[in-house]
Amino acid sequence: MGPSSALPLGCSFCPCPRAAISNCMKDDSFRPNVGRREVLLRSSGVATLAAIFHFGGTKPSYLGIQKNPPALALCPATSNCISTSEEISDLNHYAPPWNYNPQDGIRKKPINKDEATKELLDVVTSLKPDNFTPRIAERREDYIRVEYESPIMGFIDDVEFWFPNGKKSIVEYRSASRIGNFDFDINRKRIKEISLSLYI
Repeated sequence: MGPSSALPLGCSFCPCPRAAISNCMKDDSFRPNVGRREVLLRSSGVATLAAIFHFGGTKPSYLGIQKNPPALALCPATSNCISTSEEISDLNHYAPPWNYNPQDGIRKKPINKDEATKELLDVVTSLKPDNFTPRIAERREDYIRVEYESPIMGFIDDVEFWFPNGKKSIVEYRSASRIGNFDFDINRKRIKEISLSLYI
């Protein structure tokens, strides 16, 4: 067993005795250049730790229907959220609401809210955009929240759907990552895939 066994991930190549690990970590002269293969091995170690500790984060307190005025929450300043509650001029965060009885003739026969809800739930539970696993976390008469879990790191995205009263055939939604600043457009792509499957 060499000096590097059972060392922290960042010190796997430290040429120091175990007692001097902390000094080794502080002294850059002991750190050799790290190749791409080592970076890959280390990142797979991080992925394993993420799977063990589940980096999903806790459910944000602002999720759900806001009271004044009734609406879904706005997006943070980060680029990993889209919402129908945003201003139409906000190109980074705004997304148009869905109409499950569109006027363009896609549907031959209009459906009611209960039928639209069932259709939405069928699509959401059967699709796995970007291999994220969906789970219905909350369901009320006019509100559905789905948690999408990433396949490797266990990150959670929250997707909300709201059927507001007094707005015929309209579904408001919000899709956002719990942590991080960027999502590589995953939230927008997810909503697009769901909407294409719903034909709305």
